[in-house]
Amino acid sequence: MRAESFFNFATYIDEVAKEDRRALDAYGGKSLHQQSHGEAFLSLFHNHFQKGLYILDEPESALSPQRQLSLLSVIHKLEKAGKAQFIISSHSPILMSYPGAEIYLLDDPIQRTHYKETEHYELTKNFLESPELYFRHLFEDY
Repeated sequence: MRAESFFNFATYIDEVAKEDRRALDAYGGKSLHQQSHGEAFLSLFHNHFQKGLYILDEPESALSPQRQLSLLSVIHKLEKAGKAQFIISSHSPILMSYPGAEIYLLDDPIQRTHYKETEHYELTKNFLESPELYFRHLFEDY
């Protein structure tokens, strides 16, 4: 699921709802286009992720850190029930932290890695500990 795919999906649901308003019931009774991008994504996750294999491409692009935690909750519920598997392409240290996740670096060659060894974890951790060190390199006048 990519942001572009989601936009097309939301447009399709709106078209279906013109004939049958019940199509919106599964999304809180309102168009996905009338919700924020993150709210609409979570609405889809909460209402339609049930059983299957889900392939998500950077879902964090639509989600705040708090909403990323909500997504982890949905994933956990489905995964623990044995109903779903997830393949997620992500730069989010929050999503990569999922307990038991297998993390692969898509370099040449592709290799498995540990969460705390990812560049995204290291950069985020170091930035949060000392943002001023990064500002010195980013801003000429800092």
